[in-house]
Amino acid sequence: MKAPGQSAVFGKRKEPHTVIIAHGDVIRHFTVRPWVAALAGSVLSAAAIGYLLATSYLVLRDDLIGAAAARQARMQQAYEDRISSLRAQVDRITSRQLLDQQVMENKVSELLERQTQLSQRHGRIGPILERARSMGKDASPPVPSDKPDLRATLDAPDALAYAAAATTAPSPFALWSPRTGSANDSSAADHADRLFVAINQSLRAIESEQLARITSLAQDASQTADTIAEALESAGLPVDSEYGKQGVGGPLIAAGSATMFDTRVKELDEALDHLDAMKKEARRFPLANPAPGQGVSSGFGVRRDPIIGMPAMHSGLDFRAPAGAPARAAAPGTVVKAGWNGGYGRMVEIDHGNGFSTRYAHLSKVRVKVGQAMATGDIVGDVGSSGRSTGPHLHYEIRKDGDALDPVRFLKTGRKLGRYL
Repeated sequence: MKAPGQSAVFGKRKEPHTVIIAHGDVIRHFTVRPWVAALAGSVLSAAAIGYLLATSYLVLRDDLIGAAAARQARMQQAYEDRISSLRAQVDRITSRQLLDQQVMENKVSELLERQTQLSQRHGRIGPILERARSMGKDASPPVPSDKPDLRATLDAPDALAYAAAATTAPSPFALWSPRTGSANDSSAADHADRLFVAINQSLRAIESEQLARITSLAQDASQTADTIAEALESAGLPVDSEYGKQGVGGPLIAAGSATMFDTRVKELDEALDHLDAMKKEARRFPLANPAPGQGVSSGFGVRRDPIIGMPAMHSGLDFRAPAGAPARAAAPGTVVKAGWNGGYGRMVEIDHGNGFSTRYAHLSKVRVKVGQAMATGDIVGDVGSSGRSTGPHLHYEIRKDGDALDPVRFLKTGRKLGRYL
């Protein structure tokens, strides 16, 4: 048997640890169990290890703090570099958009200026075209071709307004796009570019049509004036053929669009002046038929006299016309004779200026008075058989400075120039 509080090992007795504390007459003792000793040793060991770790931390803390600060500085520098790169990219995109906006604004301004110029040109050529129409020239626009007309699908003012709105309302920046922020913005910019091209082509087409029309009218007017002058000259009539043929010359210098337009307008104006002068020149000659629709019964020149049967000079044309038919003035002028005149019977003589005069004889009735102004086609009297005549007809004479001329060449020239006058 073993006593309580004692441990025994086979073959050996193990005594527990006892702590005795004496203080004067008081003596105290404590018995220390093994597990208590082990716990106390563990606590002391942990405290020692903690102390060592704390000491090591304090020793190495500066290095750790430096490493953390360096890592933080590197991260901050990386962020700053990234921010700088993004700012530079934003600046590039902003500059590109501003440049595109400026280019578009310049294009819009140029197109608006050209449109205004075309409107001003239309205002300038309007009176000239109206003048050409009044002179019998076709000043209507040319027939459109089979190609689609851009002006029919793109109204220039609306298109320009759309383009201007596109330039004044830029889209938000897109950091990863070289031009705009989205596919819609890119398509809008491409559409604006195509719109500018279409409007520019349309305005160029209008300019070309204007120049072509003006040039065509000028050439037509010049050709008509030349035709009138040649016809008058071939008939032996005096014509101021030197009109518009002043001496010109100078070095060849390419002209701009505005200069070309002004030159073409000036050429058209001069050609119309030339045509107007030639028409006035032609109208002063007795070229109209005094008895339209009536045949000629006797020509100009030597013939057998119908009364005495002897050869005699016939100083005019005899028109086969019924009694009472109207005799009409062959050109504008002033009546210098109106009444009975010997063998002419009742006769009207009209002075046309420049030495030219016409006579209308054998009338049954005179319908004008001396001094009366006449226009081409006005009725001077009624056909009859007064005077030295064998029957109703109209005797018609053309005289130059009192000398009789063959009216046939005047009538032929009148027929030739009828569509121009």
